[in-house]
Amino acid sequence: MVAIPTKLTFHDFLEQYPDGKGRFELVKGDLVEMPATRRHDDIAEFLDRQFYQEVTRLDLNYVVKQGIPIRTQTRDNVEQGRIPDVSVINKTLWRSNRTDYAALREPIQLAVEVVSTNWEDDYIDKFDEYQRLGIFEYWIVDYLGLGAIRYLGKPKQPTVFVHWLGEGTEYQVGQFRSGDRIISPTFPELNLTVQQILAV
Repeated sequence: MVAIPTKLTFHDFLEQYPDGKGRFELVKGDLVEMPATRRHDDIAEFLDRQFYQEVTRLDLNYVVKQGIPIRTQTRDNVEQGRIPDVSVINKTLWRSNRTDYAALREPIQLAVEVVSTNWEDDYIDKFDEYQRLGIFEYWIVDYLGLGAIRYLGKPKQPTVFVHWLGEGTEYQVGQFRSGDRIISPTFPELNLTVQQILAV
């Protein structure tokens, strides 16, 4: 008899997460390591600080976090455990149960993914899952221009995509490059250009 490996649920993922041994997400029932370069981490940290400054300056009802697992679902209703590089979360939601673990099943306000070599995850899978969950705003920060030509154009160049839920349930998109000021529905007064991100 051959044993069929058991696929993990989101609950299993949270219980078995190997703390201190890298970054992992739950993808199609398996723990998948998500390695990141130092520059990738620096950019995520930089954006975390920029958002935090806006939240503090304008006294907004958000918290800004890194490393927070979020339960999403694929089109086939498979549970996933995604960990955005930066998460902006409604403070009331975050503090609704302060004894609970950090993981969320509810949609957050804003998720940022800094693109790595597995760019398809950010452009295709996470895009679909975040939109399906109802995450209001989703940034794809492709600082190396790794995505496909159909997304980046020709020649490919570093780009920040800001997706937001408009009137319906599908993302609208803004595309920003070089000296463009990034327009964010969550942070309309944010004074940040793509070039500032690239300089990190």
